[in-house]
Amino acid sequence: MNKIALLPMAIGSLLAASVHAQTSPDQAAQLQAVTVTGSNIKTTDAEGASPVEVLTAAQIEHSGKTNLPDFLRTISANNGNSFNEQYTGSFSAGTASVSLRGLGSKNTLVLVDGKRVSNFATANELQDTFVDLNALPLSAVERIEVLKDGASAVYGSDAIAGVVNIILKQNYQGFEAGGNFGSSTEGTGQRERSFHLLGGSGDLAKDGYNIFFAVDGQERDRLDQDDVGWMRDNDFRDKPGGRLNWTPTNYYNNDATQGFANAVGPVRKVDYGAITPGKSGQVWAYNPAQYTTLMPKVERYHSVLRGTLKLGDDLQAYGEWIYSRTRAGFTFSPPLSIGSGLRAWNNANQTLTNIDTALPVGNPANPYGVPTPVNTNLWDVGQRNKRDRQIFNRILFGLRGRNAGWDWDISALHSESRLTETVTNFGNRYAFQSLLADGGYDFTSNTNNASAVDALRLATLRPAVSKISAANATASRLLFDLPAGTVGFAAGAEFRRESIDSNTSDAVLSGTELRPAIDIIHGARNVSAGYAEFNVPLLTTLEANIAGRLDHYSDFGNAFAPKFSLRWQPLDWLLLRGSFSRGFRAPSLPEITNSTAVSYGSVVDPYDPITPGQRRSYTGVNAANPKLKPERSKNYNVGIVVSPTVDTSIGLDYYHIVQNGIIGPDDTTYIVNHPEVYPGRVVREQGRIVTIYNQYQNQSSLTTDGVDIDFSHVLHAGRWGDFTLRGNWSRLLDYRQPRVAGQPSVNGAGTNIFGSLPYWRGSTGIGWSIGDFNSTLTWYYTGGYKQNPENRLTDAYPARVKNWSTADLSIAYTGIERTTLTLAVQNLQNRRPPWDPSYTYFDSTQADPRGRVVNVGVNYRF
Repeated sequence: MNKIALLPMAIGSLLAASVHAQTSPDQAAQLQAVTVTGSNIKTTDAEGASPVEVLTAAQIEHSGKTNLPDFLRTISANNGNSFNEQYTGSFSAGTASVSLRGLGSKNTLVLVDGKRVSNFATANELQDTFVDLNALPLSAVERIEVLKDGASAVYGSDAIAGVVNIILKQNYQGFEAGGNFGSSTEGTGQRERSFHLLGGSGDLAKDGYNIFFAVDGQERDRLDQDDVGWMRDNDFRDKPGGRLNWTPTNYYNNDATQGFANAVGPVRKVDYGAITPGKSGQVWAYNPAQYTTLMPKVERYHSVLRGTLKLGDDLQAYGEWIYSRTRAGFTFSPPLSIGSGLRAWNNANQTLTNIDTALPVGNPANPYGVPTPVNTNLWDVGQRNKRDRQIFNRILFGLRGRNAGWDWDISALHSESRLTETVTNFGNRYAFQSLLADGGYDFTSNTNNASAVDALRLATLRPAVSKISAANATASRLLFDLPAGTVGFAAGAEFRRESIDSNTSDAVLSGTELRPAIDIIHGARNVSAGYAEFNVPLLTTLEANIAGRLDHYSDFGNAFAPKFSLRWQPLDWLLLRGSFSRGFRAPSLPEITNSTAVSYGSVVDPYDPITPGQRRSYTGVNAANPKLKPERSKNYNVGIVVSPTVDTSIGLDYYHIVQNGIIGPDDTTYIVNHPEVYPGRVVREQGRIVTIYNQYQNQSSLTTDGVDIDFSHVLHAGRWGDFTLRGNWSRLLDYRQPRVAGQPSVNGAGTNIFGSLPYWRGSTGIGWSIGDFNSTLTWYYTGGYKQNPENRLTDAYPARVKNWSTADLSIAYTGIERTTLTLAVQNLQNRRPPWDPSYTYFDSTQADPRGRVVNVGVNYRF
């Protein structure tokens, strides 16, 4: 069959369109088979039985994005429950992830050159392990293949929602260098600088070797909330459901209206009702915008060294080293708050110890003749800061060749992510207790003794490391002929060891740090797997693919994942495809191994004796569960691709995913509302919640389905140049999950019940290439969503959050020899994120606060 007519454009890949459009039938017959993400059997088909979106280096360049996470956030299937460095209130602050189908980063497998890399050194949301995209390079990327189908039958755990395979340059020759400078146009002071160097020597086919290196770096200034004009005052009373988002402080007897006699710290008197509707009187309060980092200061440096050597006509050796250093610095919180619920860790019995904060009689801050509760902040100590540094690497060696009709590849790798987190201006428990007892620190004074302040100040270091070591072997060949064609076969085996050693500081373990947050993980396991795959031509136009993989985990046992798919191409321009698979996600090491986590949250407490029905802060203690089983899934996909010409492609794919045994803690709201069901799980003092205990369980299920729409068209307009239209859209149809195990499922599609999951997400870009100019205008759209009814604390809350629609423009000029000049404008219209009071101001998983950003760059090829 004439391969030039077989769906020549992979969705979203105009490079493929260009190549096929200019290839003759004789040349097409010489096309080499390649391995595509989702299969170990080589093929020459541009479209397979499962939808794979191919993003080329040219598309990355034309996007104007300067780092990998920002680029991957443009994928329409990356819809909901992903995060980037805006999410600073976690143990994995400064990181970024990808979340296909809204199922979270733990269900999206990230590969580099088809093989695993280590997860980040600690967990997100206490339990989710993931690959930090900030640790991976962008300049060395040749293409990114996004498999939007379950792939446990090929890759094992974590691929329930799909796979993101980052493929680095393989046979690069030459040398180039470039740099970029960008800045917000909104006077926030946030600037970014980046550079890259690439060099390669040797053509593998002609010279028998290739060596390639790439180095890139990026620095970006910190963006605090008070840098952004519309958020600086933290006063949103002009918006639906908005209020004055200030924090009451400096008061006695747990009554905010019983304030100090004088202002202490950056406070002023405000109406209590402006902060909490229904309250009256005046209170001391401060604006937390000055202590809120929206985007941390980041420094990222990546390097790649790769070599390939021909040892014979049918044998190659290869090696690769990826090394990166990333830093993120930000304000963690205001100065430490003092009041009821102040605790320290008791490592001997693995519990929290309450610290008495009542002012004793005679304390200079106590105007009463009895011990008096106080609520204030350690203003003199200063804001609490964090700085995270990650060192990431992956070393890979392998051999590949062809013998007796077999294509084979064996490799070994080791990858690590090492984290050191430094915190400053935290509180010293023993100094606090001593100064409280002897009156050496006056909470009502702005001029405390420097020695007392220094004694209260505490700096700590938290180390963590995640490791993976693996050996892989794959082999494939054509087995035998059938009337309709030749049967393809692939098989392989994998062994890997995974481990996490995430510690806390000595100050926490000794009980010295006040209000500690803890995420201790000590665990390791071995995984062995075998897998096989058959590609069977049933008719000349119909192929079946059957795959299966059996994994054995040393902690929970076995998991088997099969997959069956069909690819039917009755006409050169028409492809129909479908697949069914079973997948699994192994319990993460924080969930199943020796781990303890202490964090802080808030919950609406109907039984609070002082403010019933209002949010109350609490300390959460989560424990691992060694009896966990893997989460299981069933994936169904059907699709159609129409390619009437070599310049046009339209694809429509429907997916349906059922996930069972989802691991998670019990819902805190349900625990609080039903004390008869969970006796002893809620600890109260004087009737007010202080601690909630929880443990991970296999306890719920989830069903989601939706549609992906992909299209591209190239128009050759002669002297007017070439125009390219490309679109990538996802429509979420259903996302059902019970709020609490055992309760009826709730549809979260188009709401923020299970994280913001808008119905629509997508982009459409128009490219124009003429002469020495190449430009792309891209429209990005994130649909609005309904507000979770439980988030609507008052009737004034908006029932719906609006959509977010922005445009990016990039222009490249190549009229100077060997030089490319670029101009990129992100958020051309300077659109603000949509207002969502349930997230204080906006949802950072869907938008960012930078406004318009202009970036200029130059690249020179030697």
